[in-house]
Amino acid sequence: MSKPTTPVPAAAKLRELLAEKDKVVVCPGVYDGFTARIALAAGFDALYMTGAGTTMSMLGQADLGIATLNDMVQNAGMIAGLNRKLPLIADADTGYGGPLMVGRTTAQYMQAGVAAFHLEDQVQTKRCGHLRNKELVDEEVFLSRIKAAVNMRVQTPGDILIIARTDALQSLGFEAALNRLKKAIAIGADIAFLEGIANAEQAKQACQELSPTPVLLNNVAGGLTPKWTVQEAKDLGFKIVIYPGFALGPVYKAVADAAKELKETGDLQVPTSAGPKAIFEICGLKEAIEFDIAAGGNLYVRGV
Repeated sequence: MSKPTTPVPAAAKLRELLAEKDKVVVCPGVYDGFTARIALAAGFDALYMTGAGTTMSMLGQADLGIATLNDMVQNAGMIAGLNRKLPLIADADTGYGGPLMVGRTTAQYMQAGVAAFHLEDQVQTKRCGHLRNKELVDEEVFLSRIKAAVNMRVQTPGDILIIARTDALQSLGFEAALNRLKKAIAIGADIAFLEGIANAEQAKQACQELSPTPVLLNNVAGGLTPKWTVQEAKDLGFKIVIYPGFALGPVYKAVADAAKELKETGDLQVPTSAGPKAIFEICGLKEAIEFDIAAGGNLYVRGV
């Protein structure tokens, strides 16, 4: 009997990617199994689970601090489980409480197979990072969140990369925001995330001052940060680029157009390339059939 092979854990794989000198990790933002499968089929090195997308897809609500730990970890675990070899970076908001709760969040994300997660310095009733008038916790509270995550990682089997995110740029200024990230790195954060970067000068300075710690760029179309290509982000010094709106915008536009067409015409034109079988194949139809047959099943021997 052949021995099972042990795949490289997703967190270790992400560490390898970040260690590559000229590598930029590009993460399309996904929020459910279908959008994750589409991104996986495209061949990306990693995925990003957007908190805004999770809140809207699971709860039908705007991203205003409504999603709970249970909502987020359930979604993250499902997405991470689609391909255990591919790193998933996930939003963890504020950690959902004080140090004990942040520790619980860390352990549950690790057990779910998440490769990295980010913790921020907004108050618990937070809002999307690209909305204005965000409220922050004191620096000590933010750092206690990071420390709680670091301590729980030590106690829990496995690994996870901790991303320190600050939303302090708009209200406290560039130097204060950078100082929060430097202190978070000093106590164990692996990656820095300066939300709402306003220009290339800020981006370049942040990447230089925080080096050798990798810096993450949140590339939100229409948000507070200028639109940069992956190459431009690399030239500025970023090591990770996440695209939270990768699926949200296109899905909204396509479904809204289809709804309008059906409502106004009483008909709907669906391209043959988007028929049921083609969509099921994106979601693992072929692999599922092969697994069933290999186990002795006969339900699919004649195909579907």
